[in-house]
Amino acid sequence: MGMSVTISAANEQDAEQILKLQYLCYQSEAELYGDYTIEPLTQSLDALKAELAGGCVLVARLGSEVVASVRGSVDDDGVANIGKLIVHPRMRRHGLGGRLLGAVEERLRAQGDVRRFELFTGHRSEHNLRLYRRNGYEPVATRRVDDALTLITLAKDAQAPAAVA
Repeated sequence: MGMSVTISAANEQDAEQILKLQYLCYQSEAELYGDYTIEPLTQSLDALKAELAGGCVLVARLGSEVVASVRGSVDDDGVANIGKLIVHPRMRRHGLGGRLLGAVEERLRAQGDVRRFELFTGHRSEHNLRLYRRNGYEPVATRRVDDALTLITLAKDAQAPAAVA
C-alpha cells in the first residue's frame, strides 16, 4: 500500500468517519443475526461525540482515512470494558484488530487501576471470538438476548500480556 497504519487517540473531527465505518462494519453482524436495529447501526453522531469526550477511543489511520477504531472505559470496580472494535473490510486479516486491542489495553492500563478486561460479541461471530481468544480472552458468561442472539462475555486478567496481532 505504500503507507503505514498509525494508531492514535480519536478526536471530535474523527466522529463522522468513525460513525460511517461503524455502519459499514456492523452490516455483516446485522446480517448474521437478522437484526438491523442493533445499537451500532442506530447510534447517533451526538452519542458518538459524547463517547469521544468521555472515554478512550482509538483510531487507526491509513493516511488521513480512519480504517479501524475501538473504544474502552474503566468502571469503579477496575473492569475495563472494551467495545466496538471495527476494522474496514479491506483492511481485515492483516493484524490490525489485534494491534488495536493491544493499544486500547495499554491505554486503559495507563489510566489507573485495571483488574481485568472484558468485552462481548455474539455467539455466531466466529472471527471475533477467534481474535479475542488468540489475544488471551476467555468466555466467562453468556446472556441470551432473543431466539437469534446470545451474547458471549470474554475476559482476561489485566496482568496478562497485552494483546498481540
